Amino acid sequence: MRPSLIAASRLGPIFSGLLLWLLSGAALGADPLIAVEDDWPPYASQGANGEPQGFAVRLVQAAFATQGVPVRLQAVPFARCMRYASEGQAAGCFNATITAENRSLYFWHEPAMFEEELAIFARADVPAAELGLTDLRGASVGYTNGYTYPTEFMRDPLIKRQAATSDQLLLRMLLSRRVDYILLNTMPGLLRIRTSPELDGKVKRVGRISLDGFWIAFSKAHPQGEQLARQFGQGLQELRRNGSYQRMQAEFRRELGLR
Repeated sequence: MRPSLIAASRLGPIFSGLLLWLLSGAALGADPLIAVEDDWPPYASQGANGEPQGFAVRLVQAAFATQGVPVRLQAVPFARCMRYASEGQAAGCFNATITAENRSLYFWHEPAMFEEELAIFARADVPAAELGLTDLRGASVGYTNGYTYPTEFMRDPLIKRQAATSDQLLLRMLLSRRVDYILLNTMPGLLRIRTSPELDGKVKRVGRISLDGFWIAFSKAHPQGEQLARQFGQGLQELRRNGSYQRMQAEFRRELGLR
């Protein structure tokens, strides 16, 4: 092997790290990229102009602004969003829940951005009410592939799980009786049902699996992941301290016609 090749081989890990840094945009002075799921209104979705929109989007922008940290947001399907963060193509991805499977894979900030109920939905003619996880045993239950769900649900051998590629398809599976129940976060689920003539009055909430916090999953493969997680957590704390968080939440609920 020629001396130049020997030297290059020894520097391989350095070159690999430099390449990742260049791809992330840090070396070019670009604002760090945060990926956003594109189909979870009213928290995060892709607007008509292609830009991310929703309460979580506003919250992320406001929290980073308190720290003087500019970021770029890009809306992508959730599975891709998490993969971008895992591989370092983005500094983070939201909205993610923390599970036993992903806890050690990302940097997590404190506090959580917000909490949202993971609910059980059924067809309107089903008499069940206030079901829990154990009530799903023996039943077929639909969930959205690529989303983060409680470990207890994903590992229970007595639940017949069926995956769908989106929440909308999940609701159609329920109406077509391909599954007995489906799991949806309450506010996004009710919003989809209320705004869709084919669903309104035909699907109802019948129980709860959990009340979950939602985070940005910050990348351990991105050179700015850990620092951004710390800065974002500080930003959230500042929003809560100065009352901005509460005002944003109240405005959000008014826009949705909630008290």
